Amino acid sequence: MIKILFYFFALILIFAATRVVTVRNPVHAALFLILAFFSSAAVWLLLHAEFLAIALILVYVGAVMVLFLFVIMMLDVNLVRLREGFTRYLPVGILVSALILLQMVLVLRYWNTTEVIATTMVEIPNTTLLGMALYTTYLYPFEIAAAILLVAMIAAITLTMRARRSNKYQKPEQQVNVRRADRVRLVKMLPESRD
Repeated sequence: MIKILFYFFALILIFAATRVVTVRNPVHAALFLILAFFSSAAVWLLLHAEFLAIALILVYVGAVMVLFLFVIMMLDVNLVRLREGFTRYLPVGILVSALILLQMVLVLRYWNTTEVIATTMVEIPNTTLLGMALYTTYLYPFEIAAAILLVAMIAAITLTMRARRSNKYQKPEQQVNVRRADRVRLVKMLPESRD
């Protein structure tokens, strides 16, 4: 049964990854990308890599929405028009949700009954093994990847920062240096006479 589940999740993963690349609608592409992440997380759960599966769902599925919003900000997509066509995305959303629910039910049903191949996996949790491998053997690649991601994040923030001409800002340094003679002018006027 485990092999059947593995091939089932792998087929869904290949289908979802293909649809991410081939679909024209960015909303559909994001939904299929979420399905691909859930499918690979299900495969990792079958392999008893719980930490990687949870990290994939928490980090990447959460980051997909941020990435999607980032793309909308960059392209200046009309949000009103997207809200009007909400029902167009409903069938794809229901299909993706149903597949994700089916995957979760199948994995949780057969996850506890599977046997672990290596005996060391039973004695040491996989999170501990992953941490030991990540911070000993692969320390330098991990740090290089972190630096590259930091540079990419700074570049993304720099690209999206635009100075808007409609916004008016106060400049406190100019307000502090203002003298009374610059703002107030005393005018001497003759008193008005009633004739």
